[in-house]
Amino acid sequence: MSKSLIVSAAALALLALVVAGLYTKGAQAGQPQQYPIMDAVADKIIHKYQASTCEQLWLKKSEKAPPSAEEQKAVAFLKSDPQMRVAFINRIAAPIANKMFDCGMIP
Repeated sequence: MSKSLIVSAAALALLALVVAGLYTKGAQAGQPQQYPIMDAVADKIIHKYQASTCEQLWLKKSEKAPPSAEEQKAVAFLKSDPQMRVAFINRIAAPIANKMFDCGMIP
């Protein structure tokens, strides 16, 4: 899967949640989450990849559209907070990479 597809999906979901002001409740055992919006976005992206077929992912990869203004804003937001960006990538990298491997998108 291309980097731009992952960035586009992540950026769009992040922007939608930021604009909507969606916040989730605290983490397990009553501990507050450090990045509740990021956690919700990561969960949504992970679910999208896990629920997609390989054919759907290959089709999406072939549709290379430039990032929208909203996606660019979301990426800028992640760039402005390096700690959140690290937490976000750490959260989504393994599930996405495993799906891409299963679909033959990475060696």
